[in-house]
Amino acid sequence: LACMPEAAYVDRTLLEQAASPIPVRLIKNPSGTIPAGLNLGIHTARGEIILRLDVHARPFPDHIRRCLETLATSGAEVVGGHLDIRPGAAGPVASAIALAISHPLGAGDARYRLQSPSRAAELDTVPYACFPKSLWQTLGGFNESLLFNEDYEFNWRVRAAGGRVFFDPAIRTDYFARGTLGALAHQQFRYGWWKAQMLRHHPKSLRWRQGLPMTALAGLVICAVAALFGPWGRIGLFGLIAAYGLILEIASIGPAVRRRWAALLLALPVALATVHFAWSGGAWANLITGGRWPRPGVRKEK
Repeated sequence: LACMPEAAYVDRTLLEQAASPIPVRLIKNPSGTIPAGLNLGIHTARGEIILRLDVHARPFPDHIRRCLETLATSGAEVVGGHLDIRPGAAGPVASAIALAISHPLGAGDARYRLQSPSRAAELDTVPYACFPKSLWQTLGGFNESLLFNEDYEFNWRVRAAGGRVFFDPAIRTDYFARGTLGALAHQQFRYGWWKAQMLRHHPKSLRWRQGLPMTALAGLVICAVAALFGPWGRIGLFGLIAAYGLILEIASIGPAVRRRWAALLLALPVALATVHFAWSGGAWANLITGGRWPRPGVRKEK
């Protein structure tokens, strides 16, 4: 367990270590960043196989066994599985957030997040990856200049080196989504910002599921500017907003009917729009400022 020295759960973890049947080593991570913590933990690890889990994840009981079996039988360098996304709080908003990030309109072709069953296949990335420690050593570890999106960048380098990243839906993990729209917006803005930062290292890594919301936001801004100069611009802006809203509302009907929860007809479109605009807003903020602002996730020196 790698964590910041001042993290609130450090003392609790130390107390729980004595009662745990599994030995837990606590490693202080002075920088407080995810990739630095991963590198510290993996460097200290004595085993030959690395399996990552984060604080929002709860693996199924057979998670480790299935990861090891898939790693042995697939021949892939990295394996991972499906996220069963759960609400991070009670109520329709939290449920809508969980649905949004596991919906094709919110996740694109990231099949490890989609609700519908999927088959095993090679993908561009997988969550909570399992891989040999020797692979991490060969690639030089996680890129510590990327405070987020470090897992995708690592898997990009795996594939660029000729390796395979394999998805097995039998490997399952409960993932608890953010519980409020504010927390979701903050998360997605951060993801978008650091994805754009990664593009400076690997410009070919952009996927259609990431480029589409960026293009849509740019189109909306262009129409909004055009609306200031004439009726055709206002017609275009209204048409774009109406079409977008209609698509989101249609996408919400199925989940609302299946769950018999009318509140999702409003909450799910709002959650999906939050994902789209926060993510693409973060990406554009990075590109426009040259990666100088606002650098979400960077800890300010006291």
